[in-house]
Amino acid sequence: MSTRRAFLKTGVVFCSCALLNTAHAQQAGARSLPISIKGRRVKTIDIHAHCHFREAGVLLGAEAASIQAPSVVRGAEEAFIEIDKRLKAMDAQAVDMEVLSINPFWYGKDRELAGQIVKIQNEKLAELCASKPDRFAAFASLTLQAPDLAVTELETAVKKQGLKGAAIGGQVAGMEFSDPKLHPVWAKAEELGVPLFIHPQGAPELGKRLSGNGWLGNTIANPLETTIALSHLIFEGTLDRFPGLKVIAAHGGGYLPSYADRADHACMVGPKGCDPDVKLNKKPTEYLQQLYFDSLIFSPEAIRHLVAQVGSSQVVLGSDYPYPWQLHPVDHIFACSTLSDDEKAAILGNTAAKLLKLAA
Repeated sequence: MSTRRAFLKTGVVFCSCALLNTAHAQQAGARSLPISIKGRRVKTIDIHAHCHFREAGVLLGAEAASIQAPSVVRGAEEAFIEIDKRLKAMDAQAVDMEVLSINPFWYGKDRELAGQIVKIQNEKLAELCASKPDRFAAFASLTLQAPDLAVTELETAVKKQGLKGAAIGGQVAGMEFSDPKLHPVWAKAEELGVPLFIHPQGAPELGKRLSGNGWLGNTIANPLETTIALSHLIFEGTLDRFPGLKVIAAHGGGYLPSYADRADHACMVGPKGCDPDVKLNKKPTEYLQQLYFDSLIFSPEAIRHLVAQVGSSQVVLGSDYPYPWQLHPVDHIFACSTLSDDEKAAILGNTAAKLLKLAA
């Protein structure tokens, strides 16, 4: 099918990232497909990859340009999918399958508009994945500001559209994920046995302090928001209420795994800052063993530390493509000398295959 015909049919355009079409993509030592460990084929599954749909943007009018493709972000134009070029990019990254998601830009919209955006996105995600089921899976979008609608959307996405869970932000227009209003959504995800992928949106309330050089609104604020979201889920007892809830945190879980042990001492040192009516079932750090974390933390040493803190069974591959944070996500897993072959295989794809109920 031609590129033009593919776009007209799916409304999706994948454009290959220019960075992946340079010598950088073919750097010495970079892994290539197929990936094998001791002669056994491993299906690599990148659970952190993005796309956008123009049909959803139409509903936003003039606002679409700033939300869907911010010109200051490299790779943003490649979020509109042209399938053959995206596949070439995946091959260059040694990625067999991408699990696509869309960062929520609709939480501040009214129920009707947000619901229309989500409906279009989930239909287009399902259509795309059905066209290349061996290469693409996806997390559904949800209208979380309307929890009753989100419950219906999630059930439809999983049972009728073949989507593998849902992607959510780090909060919902100021409402933390521990808010009881969202309990029905978490209960439905637990019932369906599907994961929720937390991808942060930053911390706009810190805009003044994060201004200046270094893109701190992303560099610092994105991992910070994930840290806050996970901490609320732990300390408010949400993970106790929904012990079967599967949560995957982007960017290695933010800062939480790097300084998790402080959480075990907080209520002892500052008891007035802790609600005596909230009785956790275990130490805060122990909840990390029931969460999942992507590997987008850039180095073998960072992987070693994350695994030491949460266990290798809780880490899955992530790249953030098409945004060029880490163009060779497989390589630093192989470079982590503290991982066994089985642990490498698990991180590269076996764990994600089990979480998403995919063939490994």
